[in-house]
Amino acid sequence: MAFQPPYSSSLFRKRDNASGASVVAIDNKIEQAMDLVKNHLMYAVREEVEILKEQIRELVEKNSQLERENTLLKTLASPEQLEKFQSCLSPEEPAPESPQVPEAPGGSAV
Repeated sequence: MAFQPPYSSSLFRKRDNASGASVVAIDNKIEQAMDLVKNHLMYAVREEVEILKEQIRELVEKNSQLERENTLLKTLASPEQLEKFQSCLSPEEPAPESPQVPEAPGGSAV
């Protein structure tokens, strides 16, 4: 099955006897325009992909840094502080392992 252009070739026959050449020339121009659009789109997509790759690299670095900070803070925190923090994050879940320690008078709420 041959490709049929979206226009009728009879539109171009009224001009001159070289209507076949005219249709071919128009088809070539349309193809060139489509190639140009395709090239511009591909360039834009490649550019966007590079931007997104850089953003991903930055986010991975930031995530690693935050994970290291989190690990450090967990090692420096007392078990009571960790328990209190976890209870603030998920009040519907019971505190893990140890019973809750009553606050001493004058203690600060976090």
